[in-house]
Amino acid sequence: MSSTTLPIQPTPATPTPTPQQTAEARAAFTASLLSAGTSTVQSDLQTRAADLHANTAAIDKQEQDLLKQTKNLSKESDKWQKVVDDGARGVKETGDVQNWAEMLERDLCVLEDTMAMVDEDDRGAVPNGQQR
Repeated sequence: MSSTTLPIQPTPATPTPTPQQTAEARAAFTASLLSAGTSTVQSDLQTRAADLHANTAAIDKQEQDLLKQTKNLSKESDKWQKVVDDGARGVKETGDVQNWAEMLERDLCVLEDTMAMVDEDDRGAVPNGQQR
């Protein structure tokens, strides 16, 4: 098998553009982009800007409505907080009354037991000071 080697051919060098050629190419490219897209892009942007300006009034009104509703919500929240506070106070008072009633019941039980002991002592006593 014979091997043939082909000589490597150098690729022809492309000439380096001069700064003037680069500037001209850049200017031509920019001009073509501007002429191709200016009318459509510009009209789209103008339409969007007009929509934004037109919607500003609607957004301002919504902002005012939101502020008004927020104030109303704050007032309602204050009312509900007062109801909750009153309810908590009522529950506390009920607990106090219940505690008072339990203490009174305990005192009455002690008094009843004491009276029962006195009754027992009275029944067991001998009349006219006699001893048992």
